[in-house]
Amino acid sequence: MAAGMVIGGSVLVVVTVGEQLSAINSLETRRGVVEFLSTTSGTGLDVSQALVLLRVALMVVAGCATAAAVLGYHVLKRSRPARLGLSVLAVPLFLGGLATGGFLTSLVAASAMLLWIGPSKAWLDRTPLPEPYRPGGGQRQGSPWAPPGPTPPRTDLPPPHSWTFGAAPPEVEQTPPTPPGAPARRPDALVWACVLTWSFSGIALALLGASLTLLLADSSLVWAELDRQNPGLLAESGLTRDDLLRTTYLTLGVAVSWALVAIVLAVLAYRRRAAGRIGLVICAGAAGVVCGVASFGSALLLAPAVACVATVVLLARPDVRGWFAAGQPHP
Repeated sequence: MAAGMVIGGSVLVVVTVGEQLSAINSLETRRGVVEFLSTTSGTGLDVSQALVLLRVALMVVAGCATAAAVLGYHVLKRSRPARLGLSVLAVPLFLGGLATGGFLTSLVAASAMLLWIGPSKAWLDRTPLPEPYRPGGGQRQGSPWAPPGPTPPRTDLPPPHSWTFGAAPPEVEQTPPTPPGAPARRPDALVWACVLTWSFSGIALALLGASLTLLLADSSLVWAELDRQNPGLLAESGLTRDDLLRTTYLTLGVAVSWALVAIVLAVLAYRRRAAGRIGLVICAGAAGVVCGVASFGSALLLAPAVACVATVVLLARPDVRGWFAAGQPHP
């Protein structure tokens, strides 16, 4: 999953940087640079120099993201040098991402760091899986986590008995089977689905909360930015500012409620509630469709769309469905 997020995030970074490079000489970009230079003292740069530096930063970020996508593919082949290379690229990606918005580059950098902890580190280092991650508290023979070695003798066989031919064999104590309702180990796919839901819903809540706070604090700043980006929006839509403000509040309220519902459903699914899993599949599927359609207007929305699709796929895995069908709510 970490390598997949590195590859997918890097591809989205390249797409986003390509859009910004194509519009670097636009009037909107120049206005943004002028506003930045006017509010930042001590840079000693003019507009043309700042645009050159911005172009160089974008090209560096695009190159690092391309290399990160290639290294992420080699990580899937269990390459430790590829993991080291990703860790080196995480620094310029994170710093250079400040020129591209920072979210996608931060996601790639954080995913690269995940390769150094937990079962990912054990798998790449070819060491035994850490104790908390072992199914049933032990190692399975033939597992990719276990180093190669001789198969140990079985210890669960009954001891030999001496008995006469023709006589009834002695009774062998049988181990009682595990009750069907006993709690089983939570599937990793479910854990990843919940982590994706909590992460992207938390980011959405933070961004929506900041937008709502700014709108409530001083709506004139929002209208000024809206008029700068699309001067004829009100005339084309036939709406007044009050109508557009009410629509904006309604949209933000629906989005915040959607994110909160997704978080609650993920908690229920994590606690082995079948209704939580079904509700989360429906919620993530609908959000994926909305973000996928909206991504035609903004490439940044591809990231939550991919996360929603990944959540649905993870929750539909047979081991996850079997875990929900096997027992009672998990503590």
